[in-house]
Amino acid sequence: MMKTLLALLLLIIVMLSFTFKGPFTIPVPEGWPKPLYRSNDNTLTEERIEIGRILFYDNRLSQNNMISCASCHSSYNAFAHTDHALSHGIHDAIGNRNAPALFNLAWQPSFMWDGAIHHLDAQALAPITHPKEMNETLEHIVIKLRQDKNYRIKFMNAYGDSMITGERILKCIAQFTLTLISSDAKYDQVKKGIQQFTPQEQRGYRLYKTHCASCHTEPLFSSYTFKNNGLQPDPLLDDLGHFRITQNSADSFLFKVPSLRNLEYTYPYMHDGRFKRIRDVLDHYSGLNPDLPHLSKELKPPLNLSPDQKVELISFLLTLSDKKFVFNTDYTYPKEFPYSYMNK
Repeated sequence: MMKTLLALLLLIIVMLSFTFKGPFTIPVPEGWPKPLYRSNDNTLTEERIEIGRILFYDNRLSQNNMISCASCHSSYNAFAHTDHALSHGIHDAIGNRNAPALFNLAWQPSFMWDGAIHHLDAQALAPITHPKEMNETLEHIVIKLRQDKNYRIKFMNAYGDSMITGERILKCIAQFTLTLISSDAKYDQVKKGIQQFTPQEQRGYRLYKTHCASCHTEPLFSSYTFKNNGLQPDPLLDDLGHFRITQNSADSFLFKVPSLRNLEYTYPYMHDGRFKRIRDVLDHYSGLNPDLPHLSKELKPPLNLSPDQKVELISFLLTLSDKKFVFNTDYTYPKEFPYSYMNK
């Protein structure tokens, strides 16, 4: 009885040591549209975002306690995965796609390369349960995390009780990823009148507006729609893209248009990571056959860029690199939160 009272007293003392930080509002950069994310019953707070940040780096979300969200989404690569063309998961299993970059998610109507997920609050469930990614269940994750007193304290501070549930886990991860906003590249500074494009970058910007803007729309640099970009399907992957979700044959080999922001950090490119360099991507689009079946109409006019124009376009694309975002330590693992699994 005395031990129980002492433990309860210790918990109360620890709880009182926290300062309630309160609600969080998604910041909307000047000139950007309103976010599409709707919180429903997932009220954003600093405390829940902090839990999501810790969960994002916690290997216990995988079946063998070896894989975390950050294993495939590195903060130093704009939360993309550059070590392999295709993502690697539990027991070094190789997936079917390249892990996409994670930023500006509040403005995206759907998630995954094929649009399988339509609400960010549910997105993390897909990699957690996928047999080639984390191969775990929410139920088992809850059991593991409930044994960690540090998590119990964090949840008490965030929710008013220490109950750890699968729903709260998913929503906290969503809250953290909502804070991953990239909006401070040189391009953004130019738009604010703080910097200027070089002549080469300005020429590249004109080329972008002529050839790329219909799919990669400013200021997010993506329409987040699904397009057939003329890639020849890899027969080993047998990836039908958006068709897998809609079962509409017209959606065969359509994949989500990625943002052009932070291309410097998010190689390799395309849904299967087949291109290592931006120039490889431009070469692909320059050599497209306009008569390819199902090729999206935006790509029907030949690109026909000269070597100099490719250099100019790349110079503009590099102005979309947001170094402040990529090297922001607010997005890395919070070292003050102790658990041994991080280093296993």
